[in-house]
Amino acid sequence: MSVRINRGKVSNPFVAKVEALSKQDLLACYQCGKCSAGCPMAKYMDILPSKVIRFAQLGLEAELLKSESIWMCVSCLTCNSRCPKGVRIAQVFEALRQIELRNRHDHLEVENVPREMLSTVPPIALIGAMRKFTS
Repeated sequence: MSVRINRGKVSNPFVAKVEALSKQDLLACYQCGKCSAGCPMAKYMDILPSKVIRFAQLGLEAELLKSESIWMCVSCLTCNSRCPKGVRIAQVFEALRQIELRNRHDHLEVENVPREMLSTVPPIALIGAMRKFTS
């Protein structure tokens, strides 16, 4: 699948969907890497935040949606504050999670949460995890 990138319309439906859901201009990112350098979760990610944006620019849907990185983002917004172009990267991560969840590909199987965890984890944490990781 080819992607034509220019300041006009994006020709790839996946790229258009990410931009619509995130309300971000993916082409504004020029890959400075400040988001990745400041991300406290970057060491746990298989694709760094700046590369997630690049993959999204290129329409690499399969690679992004199978990536653990989109689930590792804790939405601390450090990337947003560091971006010199004002790209709200956390919103792009959220858009990618939403695309995957809307396809009914849950990242958490509630029935597999250990019983001992249910009794020790604060209920608000469990609810937050279910909201983030399930459709």
